[in-house]
Amino acid sequence: MIKVYNTMSRSKEIFKPLKKDEVSIYCCGVTPYNAPHIGNARPFVTWDVIRRFFAKSGYKVRYVQNFTDVDDKIIKTANEQGVTWKDIAEKNIAVYFKSMDALNVRRADCYPRVSETMPEIIAMIQTLVDKGYAYVLDGGDVFYSVEKIPNYGKLSRRTLDDMLAGARVEVDKRKHHPMDFALWKSAKPGEPSWDSPWGKGRPGWHIECSAMSLKFLGEKFDFHGGGSDLIFPHHENEIAQSQAALGDENSFAQYWLHNGYITVKKPDNKLDKIVKFNEDGQVKMSKSAGNFSTVEGVLQKYSGEVVRLFLLQTHYRNQLEFSEERLLEAQEFFGKLAKAYWQLDDLARKVHAGEFIKDTDDKNFAITVSRAGGLVEEAERLLANFYDAMSDDFNTALAITNMFELSREINGYFTEYAAGKILPVKIDGDIILRVREIYLEMAEIIGIFEQPVPVEKFEEKSAAPELVDALMKIILSLRQDARASKNWAVSDKIRDELKAIGIIVKDTPQGATWEQV
Repeated sequence: MIKVYNTMSRSKEIFKPLKKDEVSIYCCGVTPYNAPHIGNARPFVTWDVIRRFFAKSGYKVRYVQNFTDVDDKIIKTANEQGVTWKDIAEKNIAVYFKSMDALNVRRADCYPRVSETMPEIIAMIQTLVDKGYAYVLDGGDVFYSVEKIPNYGKLSRRTLDDMLAGARVEVDKRKHHPMDFALWKSAKPGEPSWDSPWGKGRPGWHIECSAMSLKFLGEKFDFHGGGSDLIFPHHENEIAQSQAALGDENSFAQYWLHNGYITVKKPDNKLDKIVKFNEDGQVKMSKSAGNFSTVEGVLQKYSGEVVRLFLLQTHYRNQLEFSEERLLEAQEFFGKLAKAYWQLDDLARKVHAGEFIKDTDDKNFAITVSRAGGLVEEAERLLANFYDAMSDDFNTALAITNMFELSREINGYFTEYAAGKILPVKIDGDIILRVREIYLEMAEIIGIFEQPVPVEKFEEKSAAPELVDALMKIILSLRQDARASKNWAVSDKIRDELKAIGIIVKDTPQGATWEQV
């Protein structure tokens, strides 16, 4: 059973596909007027994992992601650079694919473009005009009438009065209502245009995604997603115009999923009056605010898989702080996962080379008493937990935690094996291959270990044994002081923190001892 948080209902719902064992997804794509930044990348990495999870769970997935290649910003950039709008769009679409490939984002099944969907867009606008939901102004502009829809605002849960109070409304006395939005814009000098029943022009922003999603997924499809900044007005307007055109308030997307913002800390030279910061001194990353880091730029310092892991270590609905510290943490975390990957790879080579061939004289030997048997039992348990996490609103953060726990178990087994403490019997070899299969299944869904990773890059640098002993002596002395003063909270915290990094503390009559597992 898969549960998803539906923005429409503001609650988790059991996912019920429109077609058995099939999933249809539309994700709002980029407007390619410049290179994508990390905030742009988050929804595409998120949906890539969701898509992988559904496919691994036995679903046939149809995934559509658009390019808004006709837009004010593209036209402005083209005019500034003295090139065509197509030149700008093509250049930045190529940059987009290069960046997403580096993040292991698999290609969508279809990438419709506004410029290639003009007949469907025009036909949809005409339907809205014919049904009385839109009106044509002198000069050829066409607007959608929000007052014609009684439940307008149901996704964002705003009334028209709320919208007017909380938005900067462009003054246009020709509109029937200030919140009415453009479906078609009449042609202006220096802009691309297409023929229409209302004269030459180009479409408004919102109608484009409606026409593209309906063309490639049909009147009803399972998921519509994008950043939470698209809830209003973009997705709100998509719903209004699509359901009005189709004449069915239950049509269009059945589940609405929105990822949280990428935020950045307030720089010292940023004025509050220019950008509004939250109480934590952070603000949404955006191109308009000029506080963004492009994917290309970040990839110059960190591997694509590290960046991907950084994006997935936080639940998709939560805000995610972008910082050097967080990326370094993700890199260290990835190194630990990669270490287990290489340990399993080494063990698999030994299995295939026939090194796991020794047998035991014990006729009652069973998997349950073997070290490998215990490892595979734990691996199966963690795999089940991994799927449970993904089934609960695609909780990649918790899923990755289970993968990390398995990596620690693998490391423990490998350490004992390398020290000669494990009898490498043949049955253990078969079990190790199953553990490797489980670990790679987790990795496939998360989308890592798909690029060459030099093992030496992530090998841990071990401190000298005498230094470790000296440090542990200091730590245990501090813990003993805490116990003597009956500060059990500090004492337990030290013990638990050490356990979390693989050091077990045992209290004996002769004092505390420790061992690394």
